Amino acid sequence: MKTVTTESGIIYEFNKTNPYVIKVPSGTTMKIETYDCFQNQIQTPETEVGRIDWDKINPATGPIFVEDAMPGDILKVTIEKIEIGKQGVMVVGPNLGVMGHKIERMESKILPIKDDKIHFNDIELPLNKMIGVIGVAPEENGVNCGTPGAHGGSMDNKMITEGAILYFPVFAEGALFALGDLHAAMGDGEVSVSGVEVAGEVTVKLDVLKGDRLSHPMLENEVVFTQIVSAETLDEAAKLATSEMIERIVEKTGLPLSEITMLMSAAGHSEICQIVDPLMTARFVVPKWLLKELECTLINE
Repeated sequence: MKTVTTESGIIYEFNKTNPYVIKVPSGTTMKIETYDCFQNQIQTPETEVGRIDWDKINPATGPIFVEDAMPGDILKVTIEKIEIGKQGVMVVGPNLGVMGHKIERMESKILPIKDDKIHFNDIELPLNKMIGVIGVAPEENGVNCGTPGAHGGSMDNKMITEGAILYFPVFAEGALFALGDLHAAMGDGEVSVSGVEVAGEVTVKLDVLKGDRLSHPMLENEVVFTQIVSAETLDEAAKLATSEMIERIVEKTGLPLSEITMLMSAAGHSEICQIVDPLMTARFVVPKWLLKELECTLINE
């Protein structure tokens, strides 16, 4: 299996001008090593968070050039395994996250990870291993890895975990795929501006799909299909995710917009991914049993 390490190359922004670290054919399964979102700068409680290098935040490992991926295609990314380190870190600080206006100083907390539990003081939190930053080169200018968009990026969607399949619109030749910012756990919203940040390794399979198009990333797991959208406000992101999903189902089924809208209001779900990045991210979730009843395939393979 091919492996891309952090020493192979990291990026701080997704950009079609980034030189790739490896070229692989469609269908490749590979392991990608990642730093945590602070580039492993906070390893002990004694580290002064305000004194770390804040220019080295949210590094993503890559980019990876996928052969045959061209603008207008879809990059299918199957997340086969997420392996994480033995400790995570969380931070809070002034002007960070939802409560940053009331927090007066930077604080960090080192959280041991043992026996599939995160130890927060005397509380044992369950693991929810997921990927915060994952995506491809954007269509136009570069986008900082801490900002989400149509290319993916810092979507901080807790559903991006083992067994999930992500579909990205390809904007640049080779797609230029990269990922980073693993979390041992993160709640919807990521309200403090950090999940349980952790270094690790991710095993993914990369496939190029021809003959179908996307405007924003989609996610599939065993039970649902999800449309993910990032926008300036949460309202805008949620409404656009909903409308894009409804219009895609209408396109794929040929059924009336009014009926699909009613079905989505009855059985679909509008949910929050994160509310703390430069853009807000929301998702619209549709159960697969309903798509089966509609005889609807959302992605052509």
